[in-house]
Amino acid sequence: MERIKLLKWASTCAVLCGIALTNLNIFPLNIIIHGTGALGWTMAGYLTKDRALLTNFCLQLPIFGFGIMNYIFTAQS
Repeated sequence: MERIKLLKWASTCAVLCGIALTNLNIFPLNIIIHGTGALGWTMAGYLTKDRALLTNFCLQLPIFGFGIMNYIFTAQS
């Protein structure tokens, strides 16, 4: 149980840092950091069988993926 608590706190820190980076317009690092936190929360939701967490953060992961892909394709052109 202690590992899940650590995962939740680390993921919370990553999500909050990602939000701060978004407000500072530091791109794409904001997506990478926030996405890491969302992935951690998705894992925590899976491990605790919490459907609300899974719904929230699983739906964020493809959005972050699209943001990263948009950055990659835009940077190349």
